[in-house]
Amino acid sequence: MESKMEHDNVHTSELYTLQLPSKLESINLLELLIEEIADKHRVEDDVFANMMTCLNEAVMNAIIHGNQQQESKIVIVNAEVEHKRIIWTITDEGEGFDYNSLPDPTAPENLEKLTGRGVFILKQLADQCIFNSRGNEIELHFKI
Repeated sequence: MESKMEHDNVHTSELYTLQLPSKLESINLLELLIEEIADKHRVEDDVFANMMTCLNEAVMNAIIHGNQQQESKIVIVNAEVEHKRIIWTITDEGEGFDYNSLPDPTAPENLEKLTGRGVFILKQLADQCIFNSRGNEIELHFKI
């Protein structure tokens, strides 16, 4: 017979997947998924806000910069909900980019620019932010 302690140490995860066409309206489906997961797993308001901000930014970057808004190309969004965290993975079909050579948005010469803050924001709001080597996939971790 299984003891209570053994049972408590078994951590299963839940997986969610979206395949979004590369058009701006796809963001609505993403937001519905974020809300569904946050409600089901009782995600705190501040973590929910950070997830919503980061995922909107990452998916918009994938649609606009990665897939060049070509609707035939898709953005794949995966969410893995574990015991105390959610790992989101966003992948586009683009060429990728060199995330190590982005200009510093906090540098004086960049403060007035309207773009170039997305990756900086992701790194500030997510608990962990990991790019694949090609630069067309990002993994965002949030503790819940």
